[in-house]
Amino acid sequence: MGLKKIIQFLFSKVCIVAALILLQLAFLLSIVFTLSEYFVQIYFILILLSLIMSVYIINKNENPSYKLAWVTLIMAMPLFGGLIYALFGGQKVPKELRKRDHESSENLHGIITQDPKLMETLEIMDPVAHKQANYLWKHADFPLYQHTQTTFFPLGESKFEAMIAELKKAEKFIFLEYFIIEEGKMWNTILDILCEKARQGVEVRLLYDDAGCIGKLPNHYDEKMRRLQIACKVFNPIRPRLAMQMNNRDHRKILVIDGVVGMTGGINLADEYINAVERFGHWKDCAVMLKGEAVWSLTLMFLQFWNYDEVEKDDFFLYKADPELFQNLQNDGFVQPYSDSPTDNENVGENTHINMINAANRYVFASTPYLVIDSETKTALTLAAKNGVDVRLLVPHIPDKKYVFALTRGNYHDLIEAGVKIYEYTPGFVHAKTMVTDDKMAVVGTINMDYRSYYLHYECGVWFYQSRVVESLKEDYMECLKQSHLVTLEECDNVKLPVKMVRAILNLFAPML
Repeated sequence: MGLKKIIQFLFSKVCIVAALILLQLAFLLSIVFTLSEYFVQIYFILILLSLIMSVYIINKNENPSYKLAWVTLIMAMPLFGGLIYALFGGQKVPKELRKRDHESSENLHGIITQDPKLMETLEIMDPVAHKQANYLWKHADFPLYQHTQTTFFPLGESKFEAMIAELKKAEKFIFLEYFIIEEGKMWNTILDILCEKARQGVEVRLLYDDAGCIGKLPNHYDEKMRRLQIACKVFNPIRPRLAMQMNNRDHRKILVIDGVVGMTGGINLADEYINAVERFGHWKDCAVMLKGEAVWSLTLMFLQFWNYDEVEKDDFFLYKADPELFQNLQNDGFVQPYSDSPTDNENVGENTHINMINAANRYVFASTPYLVIDSETKTALTLAAKNGVDVRLLVPHIPDKKYVFALTRGNYHDLIEAGVKIYEYTPGFVHAKTMVTDDKMAVVGTINMDYRSYYLHYECGVWFYQSRVVESLKEDYMECLKQSHLVTLEECDNVKLPVKMVRAILNLFAPML
């Protein structure tokens, strides 16, 4: 590493934040050592704190695996475990985010509505599909649509090509919300178009996650965007606090153009997502494009986030396209975009996956970069396989995070033993988050099959019923399996004991990782 890069690293946000947190930790420890003459009193206070925290955790209405992980940690470190939980685990979601989410959700009531006739039509056609659609409407507040054209993109390259073409057509507004943005071929090409559109008078807004972009974008990048006439916000900025809350990230990927075109899926705005650079072999990802009525839900998702800290809220209806534009669109099945928030007690992303698994009669084909699941999802997958449903999971062969990959492989044995088929994508890394069942239903979105997506992150997806996306996704999935390795039970059994032990320990603390 050259001197210039070393200096850049030392003055980077990551390094500065880490240094300030370590200073705060050192200060805290110095207080403890200063009071060491009162060791007996402090010892009993810390032990009592650990006991109180354990009782508190056990009685909380949270995922059992999350509670087990923290109680185990406290038992392993009874002197400091309670203090660690108080600093880092006690508030899984900051109060500020809960308050903002609640107010924002209240603002949506009366703005978003469901056509009851459409729900009735689906119920007559397929009562099982209706239950899933009804769940998303009643518990996620996002309605079911028709009059929407859909396009499936099997790779980031095809999504990027379509994205450029659609951005160039923008006349009124462009909304972008992404977890990761990194300067390079993909983002620089998009940014040039955004700047040109801004000069033409098109309203351009950009929202990105601070943790996702840390180390990828220069410091104060939002200020640069505003100088380019692009309205820009950073979600949940990372600040150097010892008890900081970094868990709740905006993991969504949303593009909305003029309220007519919308895109989402797993693809961020960085070069590995279009295979312009190689990081972990071939990068396999997916996305969808919507044109029509269903784009309204994606528009509302973005505006809901954007208006968190605005004194004067947007008039959302100014960004709703005229429904008359879509009346002549040929119906492409049923389309239902939805989002999931960690600030409520409704695990929409996980429940949608479980609903689809439980509803399947013939097959469940899913892809995920991380297979770090709780007992609820694991039970649904194994029970479906035991019932004779063809359950297949596609995961990476070349990982981006080795410890998460160890957790992923640690989940293989029980699933395979129950009849689930697990494939590793040998050309590289799978980042796609998809599920398709019985040639009827499909989901494409940002939701991994892991604790972070299910419980901690802001996520989004689109549920499809009898849409051409269902067929396209299945065809692409089967092509991927041709390039993948089917993991056998013998391979799982032949893992060395030390590796099994590491996986077991990691699995115990999986909800915290």
